[in-house]
Amino acid sequence: MVININGIETNYLALGTPSDTAVVMLHGWASNSELFRASAMPVSEKYYVLAPDFPGNGVTPEPPGEWNVDDYVDFTIGFIKSFNIKKAILLGHSFGGRVIIKMANRTDLPFEIEKLILVDSAGIRPEKTAEQLQKEKVMKFGKKLLAGSPKLLDKMQSRVGSADYRAASPLMRKILVNTVNEDLEPLLPSIPYSTLLIWGTLDTATPISDAEKMERLIPDAGLARMEGCTHFSFLDNPVLYNAILASFLKL
Repeated sequence: MVININGIETNYLALGTPSDTAVVMLHGWASNSELFRASAMPVSEKYYVLAPDFPGNGVTPEPPGEWNVDDYVDFTIGFIKSFNIKKAILLGHSFGGRVIIKMANRTDLPFEIEKLILVDSAGIRPEKTAEQLQKEKVMKFGKKLLAGSPKLLDKMQSRVGSADYRAASPLMRKILVNTVNEDLEPLLPSIPYSTLLIWGTLDTATPISDAEKMERLIPDAGLARMEGCTHFSFLDNPVLYNAILASFLKL
């Protein structure tokens, strides 16, 4: 299904009976809403479930400019508001969690947040390894050396950058840099909502240490560890994941 949000033809998944209360699921970077379908099915027996493809992901076109996390927050608020949702439970995987952390610190939302679920969420800035620091030096030197040659500069950056960076379009690369460089750790103590953290113990993208830090810093948070699961814990062990959701949501 498609809905226009601020001029962007947005693809989205909707399951369950339409209601003014919804579970809104936000996917990770370079992912899409369809990955939530299997885990959303049991949730939709009690709740209306909505999941958009973020601009520049899935089949939703890229945003009109070099967005940052706050722009994605504004987009998500517009998406939720367009369905006349009064109460929302927000679930975010990876980048989707990053958006939720920032949204949870807004005080002027047009709907009420009931609970948060962060699944292998991004938001904690990792300590840089020696290899990453060396790459940064190469990038800075390359920007100076190739400032007059955008094509050569982009080629150099694509070789040095992460897999997500290499796979992204030129615009989405700029957006990725905007988002990953923002450390959301200072916002965690200000989250006023009951928060469930679901995490794969073998996650290397957002390690379990990030979850442990979030559990310490968010006032009302609990961590559910998914042993042997990776960054996509909800796909690695859907039976356990669905059982955790069922308990938290009282399905």
